[in-house]
Amino acid sequence: MKFLFESNKTSAAIMLRSFLSLLTAVIVIFSCVIILAIGHQLLETSRQSSANIITSLQKTVIDGNHDWQQWRFNSTLDTSTSYVRVHNTRKDATTEYYYSPGTKKLLKIKPSRIIFIRDLYYQSRTGFLLFKTGNAKGIKYNLWIRLNSQIEILERVIIITVIILILTLLTLPLYIHLIAQRLTNPLAKLTKSSQKISANNFKVNQKLPVPSSPSEVKQLAKSFNYLLENLYYQNSKEKLFVVNAAHELRTPIATIQSHIQLIQRHGQNHPEIVSRSLQYIYSESSQMSELIKELLILSKADDMKLALKKFNLSQSLTEIVTKIKGAIQQPISIQIPAQIFLNAHQQSVEQIVTDLLSNASKYSEKNAPIKLVVEQKVHQIIIRIIDQGIGIPSQEKSHIFERFYRSSNVRGSIAGTGLGLAIANQLAALNHAQILVTDNQPHGSIFSIIFHA
Repeated sequence: MKFLFESNKTSAAIMLRSFLSLLTAVIVIFSCVIILAIGHQLLETSRQSSANIITSLQKTVIDGNHDWQQWRFNSTLDTSTSYVRVHNTRKDATTEYYYSPGTKKLLKIKPSRIIFIRDLYYQSRTGFLLFKTGNAKGIKYNLWIRLNSQIEILERVIIITVIILILTLLTLPLYIHLIAQRLTNPLAKLTKSSQKISANNFKVNQKLPVPSSPSEVKQLAKSFNYLLENLYYQNSKEKLFVVNAAHELRTPIATIQSHIQLIQRHGQNHPEIVSRSLQYIYSESSQMSELIKELLILSKADDMKLALKKFNLSQSLTEIVTKIKGAIQQPISIQIPAQIFLNAHQQSVEQIVTDLLSNASKYSEKNAPIKLVVEQKVHQIIIRIIDQGIGIPSQEKSHIFERFYRSSNVRGSIAGTGLGLAIANQLAALNHAQILVTDNQPHGSIFSIIFHA
């Protein structure tokens, strides 16, 4: 089977080889233990039988042929497998040796002792023999028992064990392979699905199939789907960002080109056109410069990590209002308690507040007041910029922090790039803060920057 090849590095193949090696080793060791245990038990049984025979011989005084014949007649000894030699060493003995049938023939070839196993011998003609000896009243008794029947039993055990091992090795790979496939198939499906999604370059928001089991793969699929969703969102956002940036840059570039062409065609005959066109070119190039600057800020903010430190928020906001009063036309009032400290990135917080104040000024009448309020709660510090401008329609509040988004009631009438609020929102997130927008009564908007203390 190809899944057993060493070159196959799939999880199923690795799992199969590992389990197969482990179970083969366990079965072989277990089989050897069983064989040794059965062999030992058969040997001990034979030892016990031979000891009983020697005991019966010791109780009998074989002092002549009559005694020997009498013992043989009364004995139940199986002479086909047991061999007895009696050595009478007494001085008054008429016969020195007595042999049971086959004993003399057996002893023509001396049996060899098997080392490490007590009483066990081997003879090439007879096979394995168990030897036992004893003596009583000057008579020595030697007994040899053939172990052929015990060896046959042991051989059968070995054959059965080998058959079981072979059957196990033949069936076990298929069983383990099925289990491994059941465990790894969900991963294989995830791999194929992820390859298809990668081939589409996230053009479509696709998701991986989530298997019901095993739970680890199920959780992995869910995590990948969450990651894919984020990648699709980021990819879509980047594409939209590029399209919007190109659109925003195309307009001022087209205006600049048209005025340059106007100067080339009519500039010599109409000098007044040159001055007016240069003014337009300067205005549009300034708009482009501001747009590019904000694009750079956004691109840096996507990968930026800010060092948060505690600073005096009351003092910082007071200085911001002092500086911005000369740049905007609306009156600004402040309501800032003294000695409020905030753990954040001071420069980015100042930029957020400055951008929101400028935004409030842009969409408010010249005499409409703007208020900056700071409120400290138990676990929050809230900065509110309150204006009395044109306000934001309810259906557009959820979109105003999107890049290049501009409300329908101001698009084309008020200059802007649509990036200011997106930058403010991104910087707020880097400071672990949140910007919320609500309506001001009777008209206007309230931008709240919420810091969690």
